[in-house]
Amino acid sequence: MKETRGNRLHITFLGKMNTGKSSLINRLFGREISIVSDFAGTTTDVNQKAMELLPLGPVSLLDTAGLDDEGELGGKRVEKTLQTLDRTDIALVVFDNGGIKDCDIALFKELKSRKIPVISIVNKTDIAMPAQKDIETIKNNSSQIVFLSAKNDTDVISKLKQALILTADEEYINTPELLEGITEKNDTAVLVIPIDKEAPKGRIILPQVQTIRDLLDNQAISVVCGVENLDYTIKNLKTAPKIVITDSQAFKEVSEIIPQNILLTSFSIIFAKLKGDLKTFVKGADVLDEIKNEDKILICESCSHHPVEDDIGRVKIPNLIKKYTGKNLIFEYASGHVFPKDIEKYRLIVHCGACMTNRREVLSRIEIANSKNTAITNYGIVIAKCLKILPRVLKPFKL
Repeated sequence: MKETRGNRLHITFLGKMNTGKSSLINRLFGREISIVSDFAGTTTDVNQKAMELLPLGPVSLLDTAGLDDEGELGGKRVEKTLQTLDRTDIALVVFDNGGIKDCDIALFKELKSRKIPVISIVNKTDIAMPAQKDIETIKNNSSQIVFLSAKNDTDVISKLKQALILTADEEYINTPELLEGITEKNDTAVLVIPIDKEAPKGRIILPQVQTIRDLLDNQAISVVCGVENLDYTIKNLKTAPKIVITDSQAFKEVSEIIPQNILLTSFSIIFAKLKGDLKTFVKGADVLDEIKNEDKILICESCSHHPVEDDIGRVKIPNLIKKYTGKNLIFEYASGHVFPKDIEKYRLIVHCGACMTNRREVLSRIEIANSKNTAITNYGIVIAKCLKILPRVLKPFKL
C-alpha cells in the first residue's frame, strides 16, 4: 500500500547549524534533496520529504534549521524547528566536534518531556571526535548513539537503519489495521461516499481510499455507493453487510436507512481510533451538554484548504453544535501543523479526522489539551453527538 504522509514514520533531523543534518538526508536519498553548504544556516525552513526505508517502510524525513540560529529571523526559524516536535516519532539529533551547547541540553529536556525517542548522530568523525564529557552527555540522553562521517563512510545508511529499527515502535513495522476487530475475511462493508462540493474531482478522499485498501488486504468485500442509492444497495445484497461506513456529513440520512441490526460508523470515527484516543474524544463531546453562552470552540483542521460554501468544519459543524446546544457560541479556526498556544481559552476543541497528519501529532495535541483542562473531540464524534446517534456509531468499537 502506498502510504500517505499521515501514516508515515516521521523522523526529524535536529541539531545546531552546520553539523551535517542535510548531508545525512542526502545520503539516505542517494541524491541532493537538501541544499548543503560550508556556510552555517543554509537550511532556513523545515524541508519534509517522503521515502521508502525498508524494513520500516514509508517514512517522512524532516530537515530543520539549526537550533543555535540567532537574530530575529533566526529565532523564527528555531521556533519553526521546535514546532516539528509535535509530529516527530523519532528525533535524530546530529552533533559534530563543536561541543554541547545550552540549546542541545534544552532540546534533550524537551524531547524527554514529550517521550520522543532520541537517536544521537555524532557526525564528522573523520575530522575529529567530541570531547569525552560531551559524548557521555549525549549517551545519557539518547536511546541510541551512532558515530559516522556523512561525507566519507560507506555504511551510513545501514548504521542509520539499524538504529531506527531498534528505536521505532512496533506499530511502524506491523501497522495496525483500520478495521481490526470489526471485519473479517468475506465480511461485506458498504461504504457510503457522498459526492459533494468537498469531493475532489475525479477522485475520492484519502480516508475512503485507505478504508477500501484495508478491506482488500483482509479479503473482505467493499461495496461503494452514494446516499441516493444506499437503500437500493442494501436491499439488493444477498447477505446483509457486516457494517456500513459513511462520511460523517451523511450520518443523518444513512442512520435512517440502515436497520439497527447492521453496524454503522463513519470514516472520521475510524480515524479517531487509529490516530487519536477514542475514549478521550467521546468524553470531550459530552462538554456540549454543559456548554455556556459565549464559550469558545476551536475547529482544528490538520490540513490547509480553501473552505467551500458549505464547508464541514466552518459551516456544517458549527451549525450542528449551535442547533444541539441552543447556545450563542464563538467559533475560531486553526489549520495545518500550527496548534494555538493559548488553548485554555477554548471550552472545546473539535479536531478533524487527521488523515493528513500522523498519530503522534494528534496525541501531542490531546496531551496539550488535557494539560490545559480543555476538552477535545473529533469531527465524526461531534456530528454523531449532535444527531443523537453516538451510542450506535460507537458500537463497532466495543468501548
